Amino acid sequence: MEQEVGTDGSLVVSYGVGELAPYINWIYYLHAWGIKPRFAGAAFVHDCPACRTAWVKSFPVADQAQASEALRLCSDSRQQLLTLEQQLQVKGCFHLARAASCGDDLLLDGVRFPLLRQQQVRDGEPCLCLSDFVRPLREDEAVDYVGLFATSVTPLNQTAEAGDDPYSQLLVQTLSDRLAEAAVECLHLYVRRQAWGYAPEEQLTIPELLNEQFQGIRPAVGYPSLPDQSVIFLIDHLLHLRQIGIRLTERGAMHPHASTCGLMFAHPSSRYFAVGRIDEEQLVDYALRRGLPLEEMRRYLQSNLG
Repeated sequence: MEQEVGTDGSLVVSYGVGELAPYINWIYYLHAWGIKPRFAGAAFVHDCPACRTAWVKSFPVADQAQASEALRLCSDSRQQLLTLEQQLQVKGCFHLARAASCGDDLLLDGVRFPLLRQQQVRDGEPCLCLSDFVRPLREDEAVDYVGLFATSVTPLNQTAEAGDDPYSQLLVQTLSDRLAEAAVECLHLYVRRQAWGYAPEEQLTIPELLNEQFQGIRPAVGYPSLPDQSVIFLIDHLLHLRQIGIRLTERGAMHPHASTCGLMFAHPSSRYFAVGRIDEEQLVDYALRRGLPLEEMRRYLQSNLG
């Protein structure tokens, strides 16, 4: 990992493809190809005929065709990764913001960041909002913090982007998506132990990291606990995504496609959740807090409306 200070004082890092390859989550990678999680072990099978045959034979006959397909895909993907070291640029950035909660909003470096709260949960469970994991705004309490992050994978030349054929193009795109996530994994590890330093003694294996056995969460924009794509503009205001090559469309889509951004929380009790369905009352309130027209907000949150 190489690091530098961004123009706004944020941390900017660069990774090599080979450095990130061990952190690829092969379950999600294979899922993108329609292959079930139980075949993810294909990524770790020794590439000799005896080992490959033995691994395929370990599955019931009905599953052996997909097991063989998983082996072929993982073998092709590992070979493709070797060619991408000089073809892709992987960058990330991180900013540690002074934070406080104010109802269902966060204040990040003084910028109001509205959030949504669950309304439909099982009996006995609280209706969660991400602001619950940050101290309230009170003069007599210690300062709290929230991290903002982004990563992107950018082709350095047309070969990496176009490939030689449709299959190669899809390999590069799906690997780029997973490399962007692997970069977040590495960045979050560095943040927990050093940049933020709230877990300096953490010692986890890569499988434990991929199983999210660390303290804290990192919800990305568009994910269930942070479903409003428009908040990406608030993150951009604080993090300046262009410093790692991310451009935003008018609707908040990121280019290059293999990009991700979101928030990092350190609270020991923080956990992922889905906002799920919200009613018209919360939608109206949220639109007011976001300072956006109600109908525009309705378009952004269409999948959360009953």
